[in-house]
Amino acid sequence: MQLRVEQDYERLSVVAAQWVADRILENSCAILALPTGNTPLGMYQHLTRMARQGLVDFSQVVCFNLDEYLGLPLHHPQSFRAYMQKHVWGPWGLRPDQIHIPSTSPDDPLVECQRYEEALAQVGGLDLAILGLGTNGHIAFNEPGTPWESTTHVAMLTEETRGEEAANFGDLEQVPRQAITMGIKTLMRAGHILLLVSGERKAPMLARAVRGPINPDVPASILQLHPRLVVLADRAAAGQL
Repeated sequence: MQLRVEQDYERLSVVAAQWVADRILENSCAILALPTGNTPLGMYQHLTRMARQGLVDFSQVVCFNLDEYLGLPLHHPQSFRAYMQKHVWGPWGLRPDQIHIPSTSPDDPLVECQRYEEALAQVGGLDLAILGLGTNGHIAFNEPGTPWESTTHVAMLTEETRGEEAANFGDLEQVPRQAITMGIKTLMRAGHILLLVSGERKAPMLARAVRGPINPDVPASILQLHPRLVVLADRAAAGQL
């Protein structure tokens, strides 16, 4: 594991963008797993700027979303599809054949999970998975207690996770209770993993994830076993390391 602590969120975002760009320069056809949320926004903005300056080329990459809510209308503004279109797919100029994301309303969610896992297998698996860290230790939507052997599956979201999203949806009752997510086994197969952590609220869990015992109650702790894990944190998030 490589742990890097940056001065603040802006510096974290710059370093993360350069690190991702370097991986794409090494492999222009890289298969990426991409997150949503607040933490990666700065990284995405810097990668967009780099693409416009000709410093990185996204024309051959393939992007898989880590997860997507279940039960939302296709064009719901809080869907991860809407987030990605606004912050990644549109700014990066990605074609439809470069984009993969689970459906918010599949006829059979279990079949959709299998389809998504098979789509990953067909392209040879992930070269790079970019992850955030939940305050309860989740990675993607792998909540505490998720089996290490899980592949893409339907996750029941904890009340803590739903509560963190309540402001975006207006109130807690509007937040979906389920999501489709890449599983822990799926993520651990990635060639490289980049974990981005920002803010004082994440400090207790980051310490448990990278310094504590490997335990399903802290899903992110399994990342300690990945041979090419890079953890990028700002000083606030690293305060308890």
